[in-house]
Amino acid sequence: MAAHLFAIFGNPVSHSKSPLMHNLAFKGLEFDGCYNRYRLENGEMLRETFFTLGLKGINITVPHKEHAYNACDTLDDFAKKVGAVNTIVEKNGKLYGYNTDAPGFLKAIGEFGDVKTVLFLGAGGTAQSTAVILKEAGYEVTILNRSAPRLERFIKEGFETATFENFSPKAYDLVVNMTSAGLEDESLPAPQGILDDVIPEAKACVDVIYGKETPFLKLAKVHGKPTKDGSDMLLYQGIIAFEHFTDHRYGFDEIKHHMQKAFEL
Repeated sequence: MAAHLFAIFGNPVSHSKSPLMHNLAFKGLEFDGCYNRYRLENGEMLRETFFTLGLKGINITVPHKEHAYNACDTLDDFAKKVGAVNTIVEKNGKLYGYNTDAPGFLKAIGEFGDVKTVLFLGAGGTAQSTAVILKEAGYEVTILNRSAPRLERFIKEGFETATFENFSPKAYDLVVNMTSAGLEDESLPAPQGILDDVIPEAKACVDVIYGKETPFLKLAKVHGKPTKDGSDMLLYQGIIAFEHFTDHRYGFDEIKHHMQKAFEL
């Protein structure tokens, strides 16, 4: 058995490529670690489950990122600011929380070049952290969500927000699905009428879901738009998480060399 055990917590989680990514890096870098997946039904049980399984670190995916935040003893400055955690490391019996989603996403969309205005579809934990880091990097971010309560945090932080009922479409350089719509079904992240208004004006469309062409990305292609799924974001956030897991023993490019093989198999 490996000296250090890691996992991804989520629901659903069977589709996750994280175990393959991290295990390839552990093997390639000769680090004595093993990474598995765990379907967590109740986010309130995250901390207890972590210790029961004897883990050294975890990644957290939907719908448990806010539970992960509450489970931590110590948060790094960025995780504290955005209120969402997707990476936890155990140190001396304490849980340390980080957010690697946002820097991973920022690096991924930087490859599009000239993007200034961004529309997020959804207001969950990933949207929270990513909106903050994009704003700090000079992007103008608007959050569109089905219901109003989740938008309150964004409003307090100065973001432009709207619900499906009061949204007034305008041109955005990038339209991003930040929800799980289309992961296990054929649903869209917003009413098609709204999407048919905003997608034609966009330069590109991004879906944080990876490994399948979602209905959102299919619609973007119907409108002739360049698309990107969540693979690059997943890779980059995974590399940053791996740095935390291994106490920054390895460099970004060193980890990437092994981890990116998960997308070539």
